[in-house]
Amino acid sequence: MMGTLMGWTFAGSFALHAFLLTQPLQASEFNVDGGLAIAGHDPVSYFREQRPAKGSAEHSFIYGGAVFRFVSAENRDLFAKDPAKYAPQYGGFCAYGTSRGYKAPIDPAAFTIVKGKLYLNYSADVQATWRKDIPGYVKKADGHWPSIKAQ
Repeated sequence: MMGTLMGWTFAGSFALHAFLLTQPLQASEFNVDGGLAIAGHDPVSYFREQRPAKGSAEHSFIYGGAVFRFVSAENRDLFAKDPAKYAPQYGGFCAYGTSRGYKAPIDPAAFTIVKGKLYLNYSADVQATWRKDIPGYVKKADGHWPSIKAQ
């Protein structure tokens, strides 16, 4: 009896997880181009390794309606304990674009960490512009984000 109950519990849990991973990511404020946040890059790797690293499907976590991938179970668990600490600002859209009032895609390699927050940019060229006045652009982006995040 106990073995049957555990089998049904596992099967139900597996089915629910599979269902969630196949659903369209509606109502997500995150940039999920291609179905994954940060184009499948591990947000924790930016902080721990100071570089982007591709995550794997084996180490995934759903946060804010978006699927985040990680290089290891350890990174996934760190993220799960405090997603706001590691999730990119402005839903993973280009921080400079957000400062201008619109959502723009990103290049995962064009990133900056400022005051413990991850900011992503469209390209290295846009990142160079962003870095000329980070405090000013953050202030502008913070002002625009509430109105554009649901677009």
